[in-house]
Amino acid sequence: MKRITRKIIKIDEDKCDGCGICAEACHEGAIEIIDGKAKLVKESYCDGLGDCIGPCPRNAITIEERTAEEFDEEAVRKYMLERSSCSSSYPGSEPISDNKRNDKNNRFSSSELNSRLSTWPVQISLIPPEAPFLNNSDLLITADCVPLAFADFHREFIGDKVVLIGCAKLDDSKYYEFKLSETFRLNTVNSITVVYMEVPCCRGLPKLVESAIESSGSVIPMESIMIGIKGDILEKNLRKS
Repeated sequence: MKRITRKIIKIDEDKCDGCGICAEACHEGAIEIIDGKAKLVKESYCDGLGDCIGPCPRNAITIEERTAEEFDEEAVRKYMLERSSCSSSYPGSEPISDNKRNDKNNRFSSSELNSRLSTWPVQISLIPPEAPFLNNSDLLITADCVPLAFADFHREFIGDKVVLIGCAKLDDSKYYEFKLSETFRLNTVNSITVVYMEVPCCRGLPKLVESAIESSGSVIPMESIMIGIKGDILEKNLRKS
């Protein structure tokens, strides 16, 4: 494996308490909890972008520039495919029975099943930043798997919001960040709600949106909502500026 000078994560084991949040946040599987501490298990799996830094409650992870194995995207892809075949790779990978689902999601009648969608298109990659409906709007930026997990998605989340949907893992996240930044820069956005899943590949979405807000120079209140794989709301966080 070729070694080059590049950016890569550094873990301070003295600060690390082994909570495992960074391992879940790492989209490439480069971090594992070993003997109660977070470890960089393979240099070539770390892309050096630092998605694991933000979630660390102990500030135990930083980015350093040093000689390391080159990032191997193909090896990461194969590794993540292998992990996804294991039942322990994602929370809730067991079959979901009806009695485990959130009751609120099941309590609506067919007469209430009305679409709240008011704008089109909805894919982030297809919406031009200068689209008129984006100006003076409240945005709902959602991972594309959320509407499948949360049964009452339209009533609970859309309301009068403009919907933007995508996948921060499978799509080009850097392009998303640039496009969202341009959207925020060119328009008056009143608020942003980000809804994402609890699974590791989805947790980078709020950070991506936060980065886009910062690079746009805008001040926009943002709420992030984490949805469990069983269809319940696990966590809400409000970012005021």
